[in-house]
Amino acid sequence: MKITKFGQCCLLIETKDKRILTDPGSYSIDAHSKLENLDYVLFTHEHQDHFHLESLKIVIQKNPQAIIYCNTSVSGILDGEKIDHICVKHGDSIVMGEIVLVGIGEKHAQIHPSIPQSENTGFFIDGRLWYPGDSFTNPERPIEILALPVTGPWLTIGQSVDYALALKPKVAFPVHDFKRSGLDQTIPAKLLPPAGIEFVPMIEGDTKEF
Repeated sequence: MKITKFGQCCLLIETKDKRILTDPGSYSIDAHSKLENLDYVLFTHEHQDHFHLESLKIVIQKNPQAIIYCNTSVSGILDGEKIDHICVKHGDSIVMGEIVLVGIGEKHAQIHPSIPQSENTGFFIDGRLWYPGDSFTNPERPIEILALPVTGPWLTIGQSVDYALALKPKVAFPVHDFKRSGLDQTIPAKLLPPAGIEFVPMIEGDTKEF
């Protein structure tokens, strides 16, 4: 599996001859708008750093063959725009060629008790990669690769580390890291390896083989 990071949570995942794009949002417009030969586009939820409607229309123009999978909140927006898509709910399993996609989870992590939790559906991809979106959802299955959220208004770096320690993946790499504080990568890099979890630092533009 080859993963290229475009910013925040926008990833290009290449595996088994398929190209999968996750959460092309407002922080990665320049990069993701140029992509071609995409097979699938995945959206965990509708927040602007994960979902950007106008650039999605450009992606669709360049990739008319791409199938969009999303949660119910994004589905409502796409229905209004008459954009074809498939809604994925918690527990749904989708066959994408030789790849199986499983939707897991229903709620965004809590930002504050006074703010209603929006919907969020994470994706378990190809039996290897767990991409939780904005959540601490436990997929309750062995995880080989974890896309680990490390900054944001709904988490601390300590919570991020504890989440990885609880899931016990073989390897983790950082996403949701727009603040680029430095600590968002150095602390997991220090604390996860003693627990047997390899931490792979990644910044925008990096491509890694897993």
